[in-house]
Amino acid sequence: MTAAANELKPVLVFDSGIGGLTVLREARVLMPERGFIYIADDAAFPYGSWEEAALKERIVGLFAKLLEQYDPEVCIIACNTAFTLAGAALRAAFPQMTFVGTVPAIKPAAERTRSGLVSVLATPGTVKRAYTRDLIQSFATQCHVRLVGSEDLARLAEAYIRGDVVSDEAVMTEIEQCFVEMDGRKTDIVVLACTHYPFMANIFRRLAPWPVDWLDPAEAIARRARSLVPQVADAIHPDNLDFAVFTSGAPDFPTRRLMQGFGLRA
Repeated sequence: MTAAANELKPVLVFDSGIGGLTVLREARVLMPERGFIYIADDAAFPYGSWEEAALKERIVGLFAKLLEQYDPEVCIIACNTAFTLAGAALRAAFPQMTFVGTVPAIKPAAERTRSGLVSVLATPGTVKRAYTRDLIQSFATQCHVRLVGSEDLARLAEAYIRGDVVSDEAVMTEIEQCFVEMDGRKTDIVVLACTHYPFMANIFRRLAPWPVDWLDPAEAIARRARSLVPQVADAIHPDNLDFAVFTSGAPDFPTRRLMQGFGLRA
């Protein structure tokens, strides 16, 4: 499907699973005139279990097909793992396309913290990536930054989003290392460096040993995308868009129902 000449081009939102819906939700508020295409690479989920070179090759290969098929106005990479790994490769391979990336919100966390103790809750791949450490070196040298690489939280979040019961114990195991006490100070900001995690923010708040600010970058990502997408006066929202594509080709019933709740056809 290629946008007709008299239609606005769609906005493409890409994630490894359904966590990018947090970003899509904010983007649709700011760009109501645009149609959206949500791409979930669920056939490869979770990205954290992939070898980096193979995953980068997969992502770039997928976008070669997606850009040809859907011809979007802009692509939002609503996945920290995907963008910190493959963002530069995507921009190099497709220089005509605008990519809006998702990176750990370390700069705003460093600006807001009062205690100077910040934690970054992410996938193991995002934690170990040089991109993340460069952000700390650039923006947070005056802070103590704890990097917490969760092995299972993305999987737990996917299950939770679909309506499955997730135990407090399982969640606490994944987040407990975020809470640091040092010289009478305590962690006061936790960066949610995976777009799946904000769906569980209420659970995190309830389980936290003390109140912290759980920093969700979705709104900032959406604002950045809005700034790069032309606003067209009297534009009519296209009725052939607003759908989700799953690379597995077989989303289950809870997932299809979830997509409908976000205004998307699966």
